[in-house]
Amino acid sequence: MGNKTYQEVLSWASSFLEEQGKEGYAIFYVFLGRKKWTKTDWLLHMKEKMPQGEQTQLKQDLNDLLDDYPPQYLLGYEEFYGRLFKVNSATLIPRPETEELVKWCLQNTKNQKEEKVHVVDVGTGTGAISTTLKLERPQWQVDAVDVSKEALEIAQLNSYMLGADVNFYLGNTLDPISTSIDILIANPPYISQDEWSVMDESVRRFEPKLALFAENDGLANYQKIAQQAQEKLSHHGKIFLEIGFNQGAAVEQIFQKEFPYRKIHRKKDLAGQERMVLVH
Repeated sequence: MGNKTYQEVLSWASSFLEEQGKEGYAIFYVFLGRKKWTKTDWLLHMKEKMPQGEQTQLKQDLNDLLDDYPPQYLLGYEEFYGRLFKVNSATLIPRPETEELVKWCLQNTKNQKEEKVHVVDVGTGTGAISTTLKLERPQWQVDAVDVSKEALEIAQLNSYMLGADVNFYLGNTLDPISTSIDILIANPPYISQDEWSVMDESVRRFEPKLALFAENDGLANYQKIAQQAQEKLSHHGKIFLEIGFNQGAAVEQIFQKEFPYRKIHRKKDLAGQERMVLVH
């Protein structure tokens, strides 16, 4: 690419990705992340010449993006609720929908902000949910569970680096939890094997299948959580769930069976899809 400016190189790289049917902005996202530049920094420096070493790195990143490798894995982190969380191939990449779940939980528990409530995050992955809740509500006792030892190691690292005192447990759903739960929050694996063919190529090839797929048309984890929560949820406890966009009615039915006297509310995300359920 010779003696080109940052703007010229990034413009070329972005157009090249789009010509190959890929997301053009991805290379800009990775570039800014590697440089630790804000968009203001970009505006200040984009007319400068790009050093050869940076061009070499950009070409490698471009090849990885062409191969559908997730940009978050290239950088090794993703932003969640204004904080950076380490990610790798053992963890699902945190999504905006999960941020909405956390926000909904915080909004619906404002009156419990200073209480010492017991919170359990099932399927914690990177620890994004559990760590965020602990940082936003320091008085809460937050426990997090995951079936993946590798994911738990990343979650513990994120919790430590961000200064959140979260307890982590290796196990399946609520198996490791023996004390009464006041707030149960979960983004469990919920994708059916039938949906494999319509999933994004980068997700299919690189994100952990253990964190994606579930039996019984993607409902198996909700069924187990509902059964266990029936015994472990406190009298005034609440359950917040992330669900697949077409699972609202089925998940509501599962929890209504176990909690016949509770109210169940389904909520749409910012894209207008039903992606959250509250049992209260």
